[in-house]
Amino acid sequence: MFQPLWSEDILDELRRGLLRYGVAKSGVDHRIGQMVEHFPGSMVTGHSALIDTMTNAPKDRHVLVAAVRGGAELIVTQNVRDFPQATTAPYDIEVTDQDGFLLDQRDLDPEAIRRALTRQVSRYRREPRTVADLILALGRPGNGCPHFATACHADDAERTEQ
Repeated sequence: MFQPLWSEDILDELRRGLLRYGVAKSGVDHRIGQMVEHFPGSMVTGHSALIDTMTNAPKDRHVLVAAVRGGAELIVTQNVRDFPQATTAPYDIEVTDQDGFLLDQRDLDPEAIRRALTRQVSRYRREPRTVADLILALGRPGNGCPHFATACHADDAERTEQ
C-alpha cells in the first residue's frame, strides 16, 4: 500500500530516539535491520549536498531532502509543524501525522489493515495480545492514533453486528 523511504540520517535519528526511550541496543539494531530487510529500495542516498537548500525547520531538513530526492508524495511525522506547507508544496509533498496516515490506509483497504494488525499482535510476546487491545493502546493519550483507533472500534462494532 506504500513504499517507505529513509536515509542514513533518518535511521540514525530513529536509533537515537529508540535508545532514549529505553529500547535495548540489540532491539534497536534488530528493528532497523528488519526495516531494511523487509523494505528493499527504501534507502535514499545522494542528497546530502541539498540539505541546506531546504527551507523547513533546520533540524528536519534531512527528512524533507530525503523525501524530495526519493520522490515521496507524503511525509509522515508527529512534527508536522516543522514542515510548513510553503516548504513542501514546491515539491508536491504533503505532510501528515501517523493518525492521519493510518486513517488513509484504513480507508484504502480496511481488510488489509485488519490483517496487518492481526499479524502484528500475533508476534507480540507481551500485551497487547489481541487486535482489540492493540487498538485500545493506539488510542490512548500519547500514542498518537486516537482517530484511527476510533475508526477501528467502529469497524469492530459493525463486524459484530453482522
